[in-house]
Amino acid sequence: MRGSECLSTGKSSDLQGMRYEVYELSKKEWLLYGAEGILGAAVLDYVFYRSIGLFLILMPMGLLFPLLLKKELKKRRLETLRGQFKDAILAVASGLNAGYSVENAFAVSLKEMEEIHGNDSMIVREIRLILQKVRMNLTFEEALGDFAERSGLDDVKNFADVFLAARKSGGELMKIIARTAEIIGEKIRIQEEILTATASRRMEQKIMSVIPVLIVIYIELTSPGFFGILYTTIGGRLLMTVCLGIYLMSCQLAKNFLEIGI
Repeated sequence: MRGSECLSTGKSSDLQGMRYEVYELSKKEWLLYGAEGILGAAVLDYVFYRSIGLFLILMPMGLLFPLLLKKELKKRRLETLRGQFKDAILAVASGLNAGYSVENAFAVSLKEMEEIHGNDSMIVREIRLILQKVRMNLTFEEALGDFAERSGLDDVKNFADVFLAARKSGGELMKIIARTAEIIGEKIRIQEEILTATASRRMEQKIMSVIPVLIVIYIELTSPGFFGILYTTIGGRLLMTVCLGIYLMSCQLAKNFLEIGI
């Protein structure tokens, strides 16, 4: 995800930060995914219709393929941010348990995140921004709350809410924040384990989605004209349209079955 993270990070000023729920496609992504969309339209046209005219109609839709991917790309970015946030708050919790102040615990977390995720990772930029705002006399609550609001992640918002409540109520602030960080970090870790456990199933789903297309192409290459009647008669084209609908619906259903949330 490092490459995807560097792409389409959105527009933001130095102190405003990025809004992670708003995904802006870069020129590179428009070109890359637009080409993929055109290729996909060409393959579907060859398998189900064999019509140059229809392909010319589908081509503009292929160019819009990047827009269909925005939701998935945003989801991947949020998953990456969630994983990085887990590492960061566990490092903060470790620092607090060691007796550091909140600011020093975040500073230690920053150094660890630079080593783990790189200087230009999302979480490193956010921790730097938080510390920069604190040095400009903003409170930790305000700086962390701004990140939580922009992140689009419930885990970040929950941590910020507990942090704010703990600061207001006083008491064992360090223990409360450290324990909250550990609980949220454990929740995210479990989610990552589930995603890892289902990764092979998701790959199988992608392979199974491609197999019907490959079978048709293979038969056509080894036995030219075998499917000819399906592309030259009205009944054949109607049947292939139904097959296309069933194929697309089955692909979407398979994808939905593998969507697991916590």
